[in-house]
Amino acid sequence: MAVLFMLLVFSTIAAMVWGAVEIAWRDIFVILANTLPFYESVAGTEITQVYRDILLQIRVPRVILAAAVGSSLAVSGAVFQGLFRNPMADPYVIGISSGAALGAVFAMLGGFSLALGGFGAVPLFAFAGGISTMMLVYSMARVGRAVPVMTLLLAGIAVSAFLSALVSLFTYFAGEKLHMVVFWMMGGLGGATWQQVQVMVPYALAGYICVSFFSRELNAMLLGEETASNLGVNTEQVKKILLVGASLLVAAAVSTSGIIGFVGLVVPHFVRLVAGPDHRFLIPASALLGGSLLIATDTLARIVIAPSELPVGIITALIGAPMFIYLLKKRRKLRYFGGGG
Repeated sequence: MAVLFMLLVFSTIAAMVWGAVEIAWRDIFVILANTLPFYESVAGTEITQVYRDILLQIRVPRVILAAAVGSSLAVSGAVFQGLFRNPMADPYVIGISSGAALGAVFAMLGGFSLALGGFGAVPLFAFAGGISTMMLVYSMARVGRAVPVMTLLLAGIAVSAFLSALVSLFTYFAGEKLHMVVFWMMGGLGGATWQQVQVMVPYALAGYICVSFFSRELNAMLLGEETASNLGVNTEQVKKILLVGASLLVAAAVSTSGIIGFVGLVVPHFVRLVAGPDHRFLIPASALLGGSLLIATDTLARIVIAPSELPVGIITALIGAPMFIYLLKKRRKLRYFGGGG
């Protein structure tokens, strides 16, 4: 945990330093110190207002948002992999990304001007689409009072395929707005603002607290629902809470950044292979590593063709796919899920 925390700190400082305009790390500390109450530095007067604006209005909110999105995707990936007992499960396994994409595309093509809490129509519709999809999949998979995991997974795949077809249909008729749709679906943090941070971070914290509180129950469910029930776990209630918490994390992340792949798939894999399947450690470690990874990839996306930038989803795919193949080979030699699987 100490190493992961230091990695997060290092990636944060690097993201603030590097960019189309490079800012010395000493200047960064001076600027940040001057934002503290009752602190005034004489050295800070030598730093231009341009550097202050770039750091405080662009890079700092972007770094915080990248950390929140990366942590949310990684934690939700860990929860879904443990809940479904499937190492191939990712944050978008039950169709949340497809629902969010449909909402975002609908808002773009509809030209809505709605704004709430610093969010425009696109992230608001994306968030609503992701949460609505989760509720739809849950209601479809429900059998009486129980929700079988396999039925939930299959329902999610079916709904995701249907919504993806609708997104493709709308994209086909996008016309001059096609570039907006494609760029959003590639994922990016170029529009990060303090208003988005203030809205997204509370949702991320709520989802994280929700799933981490039930990490022991999730460990028991790795042994199977029947065994977990015999151990005193209310499996149906735990599944519902974990689904809501993880879906909240995914919807909040997708609504602010678009669809960013492989973070929620690779990060829990790596942590699980290194430290084991105990979710009491896996969830916070995935949060730290996921935040660090997305900060690093977003920094790379900003500087590789500066002053322009690449969608961060492209960078995560280029890095994540080879890493995932390596982890799959590594997994053959190691025990993966505790209690079987």
